[in-house]
Amino acid sequence: MSHTEAVPGSSLSAARRARELTEAAGRVADVLVVGLGATGAGVALDAAARGLDVVAVDAHDLAFGTSRWSSKLIHGGLRYLASAQFDVAHESAVERGVLMTRTAPHLVGAQPFVLPLTPMVSTAQAAVAWAGLRAGDMLRLAARTPRQVLPAPRRLSATEARHLAPAVRGAGLRGGLLSWDGRVTDDARLVTALARTAAAHGARVLTRVRVLELTGGGARVRDELTGEEGEIRARVVVNAAGVWAGGLVDGIRIRPSRGTHLVLRSERLGELPAGLHIPIPGETNRFVLVLPQGDGRVYVGLTDEPVEGGVPDVPEVPETDIGFLLDVLGSALDVPVARDEVVGAFAGLRPLLDLSGDGAATTRTSDISRRHAVLTSPDGVTTVVGGKLTTYRRMAQDAVDAAAAAGGISVPPSPTAGLPLVGAAAPGRLRALPVPRRLVRRYGTEALAVHALAAGDPALAAPVLPGHPVTRAELVWAARHEGALDASDLLDRRTRIGLVPEDREAALGVAREVMVEGVLR
Repeated sequence: MSHTEAVPGSSLSAARRARELTEAAGRVADVLVVGLGATGAGVALDAAARGLDVVAVDAHDLAFGTSRWSSKLIHGGLRYLASAQFDVAHESAVERGVLMTRTAPHLVGAQPFVLPLTPMVSTAQAAVAWAGLRAGDMLRLAARTPRQVLPAPRRLSATEARHLAPAVRGAGLRGGLLSWDGRVTDDARLVTALARTAAAHGARVLTRVRVLELTGGGARVRDELTGEEGEIRARVVVNAAGVWAGGLVDGIRIRPSRGTHLVLRSERLGELPAGLHIPIPGETNRFVLVLPQGDGRVYVGLTDEPVEGGVPDVPEVPETDIGFLLDVLGSALDVPVARDEVVGAFAGLRPLLDLSGDGAATTRTSDISRRHAVLTSPDGVTTVVGGKLTTYRRMAQDAVDAAAAAGGISVPPSPTAGLPLVGAAAPGRLRALPVPRRLVRRYGTEALAVHALAAGDPALAAPVLPGHPVTRAELVWAARHEGALDASDLLDRRTRIGLVPEDREAALGVAREVMVEGVLR
């Protein structure tokens, strides 16, 4: 592969989509996957890597739903220990290690967090938190994740805590607790890497293809770009539509839980060498997270609130969530953040499986297990629900195993625990790449190609908007190789410029120019 090329076979484009949609309508695939979030893209990769003929569709875009609204953390499962969900905790720690050491070390790295011991945190609470962090380190050990990948937790003096968290109120600060967890550069980019890796293994990845009717033998679909309807047939079908899964298969009941995050400008909180864990008053195992993004923004989250009624394409953020997060944040800061300093907000809906029998909301969504479930309907559709971003790979493996068994298809074991995603390489090779670190964290080895685009054309080296690091070259790369079909794909998912409405409006003209001109250069 030259320095100006994508990984062979991985490029997704409008032309490839059109060609493969026609091909998909004229054959019987082994597997049809519905949904191209992390789980669906993971299923497509798992099945294709086992040698199956795969078609994967989504009514919108890659990572359009829940997978782009996460906290961007790859959790080791600590919170599940507190509720005695030991299998979920261990599975999370194992999958975190897989991402950090084998499949996506370019996208997933170690993130330090400080839990400041303010007067709001009692001595007893601090002791419980420290015991939890030590238990989390035992999870790391059990998952065989090396110490050099995830350092040990340790206690901080008040001076050290202030250095790592200068925005925290100094009065009464007794010190802090330092811990480490996994963090993905961008959840939507992880999904894009999954989809492109699946494509490199032969999967047909088709966005803007809506399923109108789903059966065990395939689906009636509509091309959302042309309005044309048709049929995609397959030997087995996997429903990975997340919070929309229940609308495709009878008998699947989802209890959506809303997780809200705020977006602040980085200068508001000053230099943040580490993220923050701020305890929620009255809760023993829940925190508000403060996570610097390295692009001039900081995320503050998250809530865990049940959602009633229909499931929207893009969830709205209620003022009650914003007020809650600002109140908890203000409990630890020198100067509370004002409402007008919140420049953006986003909410994702977790697809939690409702096991209450009658669907009644008798349990808080924060208490519902994050254990995933794989269910096969009477007509043969395999649905995978629950879980979380960290465990997408294991969810995909289990879904393919179940679908293959239901359809009588003989498959080899899943190879994905050792299968690097597009752009992945050993840490030493990534560090040696002669390009900006920001590009390496987003593109891995393909950062060379993105950088070469900018170096070859001064116009493409220019930032998309002042004060934000994304360049026009990155938008062109997304249109040529990452399946972006319009300006929204560019701004809202291939980059995250769109999380701040003011920035999105300022960048919209450039994104539209790229979609018209950039692909033709």
